[in-house]
Amino acid sequence: METKNITKNLSIILAFSMMVVSTTPITGNTYGDNATNNLPEKSQQINMIEDSNPGNPDFIYAANQTINGVVHVKTIRERDAGMSPLEFFFGPREEEREPEPDEGIGSGVIITDDGYIVTNHHVIAGADEIEVTLHDQRTYIAEVIGSDPNTDIAVLKINETGLDYINIGNSDDLEVGEWVLAVGNPFGLTSSVTAGIISAKERSLGVLQEGEMPIESFLQTDAAVNVGNSGGALVNLSGELVGIPTLIISPTGTDIGTAFAVPSSIVRRVKEDLIEYGEVRRGILGVSISEVTSEVAKEKGLEEIQGVYVEGVIDGGAADQAGIQSGDIIVEIKGNMVDSPSILQQEIARHQPGERVEIALIRAGNRMNMTAELLSMESHRELVMQQEETLLGATFGMVPEELKEQLGLPGGVQVTEIENGPFQALGMEEGFIILGINNQLVSEPAHVRYLLEDYSGNVVIEGVYPDGTPGRYAFSI
Repeated sequence: METKNITKNLSIILAFSMMVVSTTPITGNTYGDNATNNLPEKSQQINMIEDSNPGNPDFIYAANQTINGVVHVKTIRERDAGMSPLEFFFGPREEEREPEPDEGIGSGVIITDDGYIVTNHHVIAGADEIEVTLHDQRTYIAEVIGSDPNTDIAVLKINETGLDYINIGNSDDLEVGEWVLAVGNPFGLTSSVTAGIISAKERSLGVLQEGEMPIESFLQTDAAVNVGNSGGALVNLSGELVGIPTLIISPTGTDIGTAFAVPSSIVRRVKEDLIEYGEVRRGILGVSISEVTSEVAKEKGLEEIQGVYVEGVIDGGAADQAGIQSGDIIVEIKGNMVDSPSILQQEIARHQPGERVEIALIRAGNRMNMTAELLSMESHRELVMQQEETLLGATFGMVPEELKEQLGLPGGVQVTEIENGPFQALGMEEGFIILGINNQLVSEPAHVRYLLEDYSGNVVIEGVYPDGTPGRYAFSI
């Protein structure tokens, strides 16, 4: 099975800027809770939509409703200054060198009048200090309420009330071709506005590598989004937030009309959990899934290409307990049609652990209805760590979380035992971590079986040993 590499000859740019700055104090802004001196006390809340006219492509109303609700986000990350070549040979200088900070910029969206702000996880990840500047130039130190790398969404809080804010709309109601505005505050001056349309929905790009179970269902727009607009607002003509611009695809690093935003249907669910719990409590179905191709549709006797193909089921997981099997075609979740992995992930992600969801699927040409009680991430993780697969003389298990963190791996499957077979003949040793098979990422033992069990042809396996030594093996089956 081959997958298209959409990033070939292109750069996928998280619309976020990092730069190295000196340690010279920055002047001209007052940080902290006393930042309201000599400035307007309050502004009118941005939550009136009855005067909007979505049928008229006049962007003035939506722009006026939103520009005050978008903020500039600046992050500071302290880092070691490092050692110069002279210091390497002759030792450090007597005076201690000050560490040089990294400074990053992005945007954020005020979602309540008392200072809750939504932005991207990648904008604030690893920051030692976060500064937020409002449209009227008031500046505050922000607290991180919570952050979710699986969706690239984070929630900040500043100590202020009476703030302009933007209502969260329903991205599910968006239509391809509908007008939207991208509102960002990349340079801390005032918010800027660009216009475009929704070019596509439910885009999955495979770019969220930091999370354990990334959920990608991006809105695509041709509204201009440039570096520093990450975490800003994508709004409809009613001035409602329908997405958080997150990345662009460009050969130059600047806007070429291909930008992607996290839809508000995901943002709403994530921000609620982060504010209430400080983390996202997401229900887990426990399946490996892929698109239904024309070959799969023909093999399964489908009259049309529909649904999502179940590659594997975690033993003891929610899907397994509900009776879902490998080879099933899931077509609906709680009455909502699903025709891509990203849509299925989005539908499941709406629900908490312990919730029961109705699932419609096709098996052997027959439509069946089942109910699954979703598990928590912790319960699912425990089950996954117990999973093993044996194939071609080798046994595969999950990579321990500590080792994944140590090596900075996005996934992988570890070879726990090797007996007679092609893996042993190649010289592969126990402990090897398989990261990819024929250019496809591998993240659980079931993936190895799915990719190799019925495969015939050349196989290229790439990975790394626990000590960091890379490995690449090729053979034919």
